[in-house]
Amino acid sequence: MRKEYDLKKMKLVDNPYAEKLKKSVAVRLDADVVDYFKKLSEQTHVAYQTLVNDSLKSCKEQKMTPKPIWKKSV
Repeated sequence: MRKEYDLKKMKLVDNPYAEKLKKSVAVRLDADVVDYFKKLSEQTHVAYQTLVNDSLKSCKEQKMTPKPIWKKSV
């Protein structure tokens, strides 16, 4: 390895993974849902955020429609 690099000669290249980057969002989840994924995270050694993302991605790929559990106000 060189001790120093001349970065002025470096060519700029677009990030090939830019389209695959994740988007940061704030979501309010029920405590029992978070607890479930955190416990699953401990068992699988996978971050709970990844498990939530994978679960939602699976729902999207299967074109699942959520069933609302709240009642409509009149």
